[in-house]
Amino acid sequence: MVRQKSIHSVGLKCLLFILCVLSTALDAQDITKIDTLISMYYDYGQFTGAVLVAKNGQVIFQKGYGLANREWNIPNEPNTKFRIGSITKQFTAMLIMQLVEEGNIKLDDKLTDYLLDYRRDTGDQVTIHHLLTHTSGIPSYTEEPNFFPDVSRDPYTVDEFIQSFCSGDLQFEPGSQFRYNNSGYFLLGAIIEKLTGKTYETVLQERILQPLNMADTGYDRHAPLIPNRASGYTRTFDGYVNAEYLDMSLPYAAGSMYATVEDLYLWDQALYTEKLLSKKYKEMMFKPHFPGLGGHYAYGWTIRYLPVGTTADSVLTVSHGGGINGFNTLILRVVQPKHLVVLFNNTPGANLGGMAQGIINILYEQPFDPPKKSIARALHDVILQDGIESAIETYHELKAHQEEAYDFRERELNTLGYQLLGSEKIDEAVAIFKLNVELFPESFNAYDSLGEVYFQKGEKELAIKNYAKSLDINPNNTNAIRMLNRMIEEE
Repeated sequence: MVRQKSIHSVGLKCLLFILCVLSTALDAQDITKIDTLISMYYDYGQFTGAVLVAKNGQVIFQKGYGLANREWNIPNEPNTKFRIGSITKQFTAMLIMQLVEEGNIKLDDKLTDYLLDYRRDTGDQVTIHHLLTHTSGIPSYTEEPNFFPDVSRDPYTVDEFIQSFCSGDLQFEPGSQFRYNNSGYFLLGAIIEKLTGKTYETVLQERILQPLNMADTGYDRHAPLIPNRASGYTRTFDGYVNAEYLDMSLPYAAGSMYATVEDLYLWDQALYTEKLLSKKYKEMMFKPHFPGLGGHYAYGWTIRYLPVGTTADSVLTVSHGGGINGFNTLILRVVQPKHLVVLFNNTPGANLGGMAQGIINILYEQPFDPPKKSIARALHDVILQDGIESAIETYHELKAHQEEAYDFRERELNTLGYQLLGSEKIDEAVAIFKLNVELFPESFNAYDSLGEVYFQKGEKELAIKNYAKSLDINPNNTNAIRMLNRMIEEE
């Protein structure tokens, strides 16, 4: 009997060893494919940053690409600290849910229950739930046309900023619509401070970052010296420039954090436990509500099904992106079976969603789509050398014969148009925006951009016509409303 048991034990160990070897070989294949995919984005000038991928809860890939600091040629690494923008919102949501679990706040409480100086005619209608789900109707300060050119460089206290930029008239009845809203999460940060008597930054450290040993994550400020902090850049057709300065008191609880991809793995793993929040309240946090951002918005997260390769299958994902001057970021979690993709980029504009989709396909042993070359960059070079007419001919020729090689999405021409406008090539910009309208006649944004370039050119009648068309397609286009009102008032 002992002998038979021993043979069985040896056989089991051999089987486990074989499975381990096979698993290691599959992981090695995944690693090679992931590196190949990201390297292609890097080679096309479409990504510089850091990547981390976990499979079944274990990190299988982490690597930096390109430069964290271009002036000193310092490379990006997995421990490089990036501004993560709106990924901050999930941390703010976690702090709120911790306070809910402790009985210090209720989700159906009113905004004015905590911010006593807030205007009561609107604040009495807005609940904590509305703020968490972007359904409050409060205007988002980043939608203000003068915010970035006139406001974004100046520091504000929390109370000053709320009074000046987070207290506008409601755009819709609270709870009736979804509209992504940075003001809502700014207000949540203020509520956290009122309830705890501490700064948002201190509460973040004490309740999340320190318990999880996330030593490379924090609230970003310009003045402190932060080792391994990446610089943010903007890529133009002429090269890279430093990103516009943004005072980090303004993104606040909606977007002021920095982190490493390695620390977001610690965050991801903690969310599978009850270390920060009990199961009951985690279920509330991840419950999907209004449709938004390509899925259904929960509290600081988007819940959606992601297709898997060319199959009919899909996987349930929990994700959120971030965009802030000089950076764009993404965290994507496949809760079953604990896959994770973290992408940090310090030259914004990267197609992080497409990159994440490719990585997910690789993890499920499906083919991935390689990146495409920028049609905007190709046309820009033709415009400089041979003129706008030749560029438009080139567009149609490449579209007809090399559609798989180039990115022909609407945003490409939109980016090119604004680059030309910024270079004072107004006639060329008009031609590109007109082409975009012809190609994407159902896009409110294409008409909005064409309206803007006509306005810059002084052709008010054509500007009004295109802004009106944009508003007809999307009645919620606040920029078109503002510009039409402005032009009517000027008459």
